[in-house]
Amino acid sequence: MEFAFNQEQLMIQDSAARFLAQVSDSAAVRAAMARPEGHDPAVWQRIGEELYWPALMIPERFGGLGLGFVELAILLEQSGRHLLCSPLLATTCLATPALLLASNPAVQDQWLGVIASGASATLAFASAPGLEADSVQVLAEPCDAGYRLSGSYLQVLDGAQAQLLIVAARAPGSVGDDGISLFALPADSLGVGRQSLPTLDQTRHLARIDLEDVVVGPATLLTEAGKGWPLLRDVLLVAAIGLAAEQTGGAQQALDLTLAYTAERHQFGRAIASFQAIKHRCADLMLQLECARSAAWYAACVAQERLDPSGNTALAGELLEAAATAQIHASEAFFNCAAESIQLHGGVGFTWEYDPHLYFKRARASEQLLGSPALHRERLAAQLFGDSL
Repeated sequence: MEFAFNQEQLMIQDSAARFLAQVSDSAAVRAAMARPEGHDPAVWQRIGEELYWPALMIPERFGGLGLGFVELAILLEQSGRHLLCSPLLATTCLATPALLLASNPAVQDQWLGVIASGASATLAFASAPGLEADSVQVLAEPCDAGYRLSGSYLQVLDGAQAQLLIVAARAPGSVGDDGISLFALPADSLGVGRQSLPTLDQTRHLARIDLEDVVVGPATLLTEAGKGWPLLRDVLLVAAIGLAAEQTGGAQQALDLTLAYTAERHQFGRAIASFQAIKHRCADLMLQLECARSAAWYAACVAQERLDPSGNTALAGELLEAAATAQIHASEAFFNCAAESIQLHGGVGFTWEYDPHLYFKRARASEQLLGSPALHRERLAAQLFGDSL
């Protein structure tokens, strides 16, 4: 399969690279890390109101640009390369796909235009470690007004700052993938408590969200009550593909930092980049990176077909395999590039003043965010071989 960007996509890539080089350089990233909200609100406002990145995949009838997931993946790769601190991943890869795949037009009418105008949003689903249906443990009890939500979510991406929360909850007594519903509600709803959590990767913020007798109406449901797991499962797979694109960008920058440093660092009268051992290590990293990039871009095409109502259903059916393959390669390539960057920077590689440690922390945290490579290998094996394992 030959994949090449068209002229419009190249323009998106170029404009994103230029913008992020200005607003998300090393100094800006370190400043954003220290802010309570985890990002610069002025930069996020420019992203929403000037560049329209949150509106990229949203149909034009809701005020969006009507483009696809491939164009979004281009932005995510550049954001990963520049360690952009923002709610972009949570808004565009978790909340927006959930709304696009929703079967309730009223929820789409209410929220897609809000996101297109620059509002941040996220998805909360896990009350326990894992990405399976059993990790959804918040209860949705029927009441006169609709449903009463009670419980807690752990490690919600950008959950402390999001303006819209899409939450998963299950009917009392239900087990497995049965009885799960998805609701969309304002983050400042009565009974919603949010707390930022300390994280290894200071460039990405996570939060704990507590729901205490939060009452929501039937109009907030994204799908038919109790039938939300297939949508949630596919949203998490789409988000994993978006994360893989971001990881690919981070891996590329980690490798570029290494190449630049080894070219200027001299030992024994010559640049260490000229040593054969260094060349071999960098060549191995480049091979891993190219495999990750190929897997991520193919997966982006699959995700685009899944999100398009008139898409290729055969290709969309490969979503799990494509997401798992992309995550396996991207997670490992990013971690290896970041780890080798620290090693090949020598004594300064782990110091605060140099950037490799920022990419290393992002790589380590990202490979656990939406499933480890081991988990995705298990999923891929189960999908391919089923009961013959």
